[in-house]
Amino acid sequence: MKSNNRKVVVGLSGGVDSSVSLLLLKKQGYQPIGVSLKYAVWENKKNILRENICCSEASFNIAREICKRLNVPYYIVDHEIDFKNKVIGYFLKVLKDKKTPNPCLVCNKAVKFNKLFDFAKKHGAQYVATGHYAKVRRNQETKKYELLKAKDDRKDQSYFLCLLNQKQLAKIIFPLGDYNKDQVYKIAQKEGFEFFTKIKQSQDLCFVAQQSILSYLEEEIGFESGKIVDLKGNVLGEHQGLHFYTIGQRKGIGLSSGPWWVVRLDKKKNQLVITNDENDLALFSKEVIVTDYHFISGQIPTKVIKAEAKTRYYQKLALVKIFKPKNKKLKMVFDQPQKTITPGQWAVFYKDDVCLGGGIIE
Repeated sequence: MKSNNRKVVVGLSGGVDSSVSLLLLKKQGYQPIGVSLKYAVWENKKNILRENICCSEASFNIAREICKRLNVPYYIVDHEIDFKNKVIGYFLKVLKDKKTPNPCLVCNKAVKFNKLFDFAKKHGAQYVATGHYAKVRRNQETKKYELLKAKDDRKDQSYFLCLLNQKQLAKIIFPLGDYNKDQVYKIAQKEGFEFFTKIKQSQDLCFVAQQSILSYLEEEIGFESGKIVDLKGNVLGEHQGLHFYTIGQRKGIGLSSGPWWVVRLDKKKNQLVITNDENDLALFSKEVIVTDYHFISGQIPTKVIKAEAKTRYYQKLALVKIFKPKNKKLKMVFDQPQKTITPGQWAVFYKDDVCLGGGIIE
């Protein structure tokens, strides 16, 4: 990425990853501009977000201090309305459809990178960088840009970046692609940012705390009570709304003589179908239909592709055949049955270390 223009807009969350990314770019001779995006949050006293959550005042203060120490300009850009419409709106729409959303993945596509690139264009910056664990390279044979998994397989975040396109990848830098988390913390400590070791990384969504989600859904969607049944149709209890559950869920079902696992959300009958056998065949499937698919290369398959895929972030990659699309739908067939494939989630495909793209599980 050699260019006379060394300006790079760095998305700052206030966390150690984006802060160290900024530091590394500065050391590499780039001219970083720190930018934090302000998103909408659920304004309710029940929303118990951690203080260091992305896009909070606490995170902005940390990002501002980091930029001050490194003599880097810093901006906060308000995109609350866009985030509310495109991410929170998507989140609630999918839940109302009795499916499971992935707001972080959609935010990367619909808001985060678009806004960072818009800012870069306005300020004459050539590149955009974030603290994601992933890599970018240009394939010398195909002349296409490729999204690669990070060196640290445990932290790899290419799953959440599967909707990036060629134009974006040509101008994106992921400084942490060849680092693991321990190395990142050591760099932070060495540079005097040891306070990051004392901050517990939040597992919350940036607009609602994990422990507050039930209250949030009660307010936004309400209750739609129905029956809880087993695979034979026997009524075991009552649920308050299918949007409170996801396939494979074990906790929070509220029945005795468990544990129980969610097998299916029967939208038509408004029934929560469960099993008390975690290896029940009903929890497994080999075939997946995907819609709204995206291939990073920009080329749609014209024949069967042998690849690997996963249907949720923490799942291990599994061998799969991806068939050419029919009626704007993509069929995937795994070599071995996969557990708890969940409508609304994203299937993401790989060839070796290269992320090919992804799509929504129908």
